[in-house]
Amino acid sequence: MSLAPETAPPTADTLKEGDDIKALAKGGRTNFFGFLLRLAARLPFLFIAGRWYGAEALGRFAYAVIIVEFVATLATLGLKRGLAEQLSATDRPHVHVVWDALLMGAIASTVAATVLGMVPQLMFPNSGINGLEWLLPLTIFALAWSDIALAALAYRLDIGATVRARSIIEPWTISIAAFALAFYSLRDGLIIAYVVSMVAALAASIWPLLKSFGWPHGWRPRPVVLFMLARRNVPLAAADAIEWGSRRLDIAILGLFFSPVIVGIYYVAQQVASLPQKLKTSFDPILGPVITRNLEAGNRLAVAKQVAQVGFWIIAAQTAVGLALGIPGEGVMGLVGPNFVAGNTALAFLLIAEVVAATAAVSEAALIYVARHLNLWISMGMIGIQIMLSFAIVMIMRDQFALPVLWQAAGPAIALAMALGIASIMKAKLLSRLLGAPVSGWRWPLVWAALAAGVVGYLATRLPEWIELLFGIPAILLVFGAIIWRFGFTSEDRTLFRLKEA
Repeated sequence: MSLAPETAPPTADTLKEGDDIKALAKGGRTNFFGFLLRLAARLPFLFIAGRWYGAEALGRFAYAVIIVEFVATLATLGLKRGLAEQLSATDRPHVHVVWDALLMGAIASTVAATVLGMVPQLMFPNSGINGLEWLLPLTIFALAWSDIALAALAYRLDIGATVRARSIIEPWTISIAAFALAFYSLRDGLIIAYVVSMVAALAASIWPLLKSFGWPHGWRPRPVVLFMLARRNVPLAAADAIEWGSRRLDIAILGLFFSPVIVGIYYVAQQVASLPQKLKTSFDPILGPVITRNLEAGNRLAVAKQVAQVGFWIIAAQTAVGLALGIPGEGVMGLVGPNFVAGNTALAFLLIAEVVAATAAVSEAALIYVARHLNLWISMGMIGIQIMLSFAIVMIMRDQFALPVLWQAAGPAIALAMALGIASIMKAKLLSRLLGAPVSGWRWPLVWAALAAGVVGYLATRLPEWIELLFGIPAILLVFGAIIWRFGFTSEDRTLFRLKEA
């Protein structure tokens, strides 16, 4: 099969002004479908890991993976979001720019993998190293290259590649591999399954990249340009690391206070709660170029409108998903195993945190272009607040009130929700001031939809658990969606679910 690039492929920069919302809506449609697929694939993995491998093995695995993924986030050097800006502003062939980015990711990944390989205790501070743990640092290459490749494809409005790689191939591969490898080793099975899934996701990212952009004929690396690009992307890389770290720092803090069993229970709650976050991340490569084009044209009101529009979509979707997973939370956690039901409190606060974070996340999509350093300082302040509140809440629960251990373990989730709430307010106000227009995606029908869905969810919890999960979750989503559609959506919002635009 020929891997020649397409002729004049569409990109976010070639969109006409009136097509901005349609492009964002199309990405949102595909993104939401990808979330449903990811949810269907992630639950089997959690079920297998929780019931077959156990909370202790899962907790040990979880701590190691957050270290690896954090380092991999740094190794992308901010290109997950910064690549769109580079492609928008260059006269070089886009395939050359993409391979520059891949080379930068490979160099950074080599350094990162070497460090973790030399000091594996960073991944396993509370347990011995006696198996195939050395494989984990190698996944840094796969994570970084996959993120960069998918960012390049999303710039060409190909969100489907992200859905295939991240919502189908990666989660289903780790689920199937974890099941098969349980017969080989309950000690190393999860680690090997994770490595296999990352390699599969990389293949699913690179193949469509080659089909879309072609081979880099005539490409020559430019060391000076690469260095300047890396230096310019430091604020972006730091913002990416902070955003990612804010969702994983709680696991790291838990590992200092509690046993791997508690970490494993919390990890399951975190995995369930982090699913709605994927609704936001795929907007970045499309929203970024749309924002930069309007900023270059001096159309700041359009930027504010787009941020508010996408913000509302994400808040609405994450609220609906949060209610659907949080109200029957005991049943959802119980699917993984009876021991995991106790993580329901942490799940509730983690879901609240995702909803609260939506405004900050979408505001940041514009701030990284108009005030990247101020945005970075706010993000760093948020991390500091999160750390202080996490330690304070856990110690108060433990020393002042002597609450049960699993209640204490919800402390970092509470701290995360509070810190993200502060960051959302600060980032939205800063962006609104810089653009001279409101950017909040908040609308009052969200309250009425949440109340109605809450009533339906409460009634569902009075039914047998299998009915609660099988029919209650769809009912919550249906009621919330119907009210938002009728009272919250404008005509532009409805393009999100319109399969064919006129």
